[in-house]
Amino acid sequence: MMHYYAINNWGQRSVLSNQILKAINGEYAAIHCYGEIIQMAPSQKVREVVTEIRQDEIRHFETFSQMYQQLTGTQPQIEKQPSCPHSYVDAIKAAFIDEQETVDFYYDIASGTSDSTIQSAFKRAAADEQNHAVWFLYFLMGHQ
Repeated sequence: MMHYYAINNWGQRSVLSNQILKAINGEYAAIHCYGEIIQMAPSQKVREVVTEIRQDEIRHFETFSQMYQQLTGTQPQIEKQPSCPHSYVDAIKAAFIDEQETVDFYYDIASGTSDSTIQSAFKRAAADEQNHAVWFLYFLMGHQ
C-alpha cells in the first residue's frame, strides 16, 4: 500500500487532492469514451491499439484513486461526464486533444509536489498520455 505523507500543509494537500480528483475524472471519461471508440473502430488494428490505451487509462484511474484515498481518507466522487463524440473521426480528434492537454496537466501535478511517489506516478502517466496522443494522431492521419 502506498502512503503519501510528504505533504504537511493542508492547503497544499487540498490543491493536490483537487488536481488528483480532476485527473481521476478525466481518466474515467477516457475509459468510457475509448470503449465507444473501440466499438466504432474501422479496423482490428485500431481496436487493438485503443484497447491497450484504455487499459493504461484504467491503470491510471486505479492509481490516482488510491492516491486520492490516501490523501483524503475518502473515495473520489466521479462527476457526470460529457458524452463521447458519436463519429469515429470526431472521437479520435477529441481523444488526441484530450491526451495532449493531459500531458501538460500531469507534468504540472508532478512538478507541484515534493512527494516522489506522486511525482513518479504522474510522470509515468504523462509519458503514457503522450504515447496515446501519437497513436490518435496516427489514426487521424488516416492510418487504420
